[in-house]
Amino acid sequence: MTQTLGRTLAGRGHTVTVIGLYPPALAGEEADHGVRVRRLAGTRLRGCGFLVNGARLRRELQCLAAANAISVVEGPENALALMGPSTPGHKIIRLNGGHHFFSITLGKRPRAWRAWLEKRSFARAEHLCAVSRYVATTTLELLKLGDTPIEILPNPVDTDFFRPMPEIPVVPGLIVFAGTLCEKKGIRQLLQAMPEIIAAVPNAHLAAYGRDSVGPGTGGSYRESLQRELKPVSRDSVKFMAHANHASLPSKLAQAQVLVYPSHMEAQGIVVLEGMAVGRPVVVSKTGPGPEAIEDGVCGLLCDPHDPHAIAEAVIRVLRDRALASRLGAAARERALRDSAVDKLVVKNEEFYCRCLEGCACD
Repeated sequence: MTQTLGRTLAGRGHTVTVIGLYPPALAGEEADHGVRVRRLAGTRLRGCGFLVNGARLRRELQCLAAANAISVVEGPENALALMGPSTPGHKIIRLNGGHHFFSITLGKRPRAWRAWLEKRSFARAEHLCAVSRYVATTTLELLKLGDTPIEILPNPVDTDFFRPMPEIPVVPGLIVFAGTLCEKKGIRQLLQAMPEIIAAVPNAHLAAYGRDSVGPGTGGSYRESLQRELKPVSRDSVKFMAHANHASLPSKLAQAQVLVYPSHMEAQGIVVLEGMAVGRPVVVSKTGPGPEAIEDGVCGLLCDPHDPHAIAEAVIRVLRDRALASRLGAAARERALRDSAVDKLVVKNEEFYCRCLEGCACD
């Protein structure tokens, strides 16, 4: 989202700088399609890392403001916790799933330190926007923000880059999952659904693209734990692929007969929107904001992400019915062009920024 929107804003004449804290070995600066990317060296010193990193961010912003007046400083839920009251620019939080949101919606208890940082950040925000109505209303309730106004600005997709690719043949039976391999993404339930899918569609096979993560409660590789749990009937039909970088992702999605994203919870899954823009049929979780992106049976299918049988039923429907798959894929592309295209959403973002700036010139 940051890259797509930032590049588009820069292309429209705005000065855009992205700042983040990184391990010292990754610190540096680069230009990305007109966006200045500054990777500051962060520290994990126990007890004082918060103060050191905060001072580095504030100093960087003051240097930027001295060279070019800052209109807007924007970040995710916890971004403003390190900012001081004298931070230049109008301070905006873009809700994309913070600590309270994911902890509580996934049945966990927020960690005290991270919860405090998030509340501190919201206390310093002047304006709020959110990538889905679900994350907006849920966060308002969890943080007891009352009727604080929140602008809904969905994640943008470059629909020229993520586009239908008729030159790439669809692989019969290919199911594609793309996302970090972690419990929250529902990959375990998808794997549990594979025996039922294979029994109904013998040529069905899954390619799971994504980075590995640490398994919950084990400290080991989550991918390896998934591989150990595979049923014998599924072992030859499931391949764990390397993470697909942004440049190669459209062609990976275009090969799929169906894309499956059974996340337990998302703020708004951008990979779902990208798959829709490619014009492939998608099976998406009915939890959280899933119904905001997908009208069930029209531009995709919704499923219970905690129920492997429900996932299998939806996937089998698409794999068996080519007419349904074609209809869902075409409608998904139309929906992406209508609701997610960056050339439309960049205008809505500019209008929001202008309202935040009030009397500033916005043309």
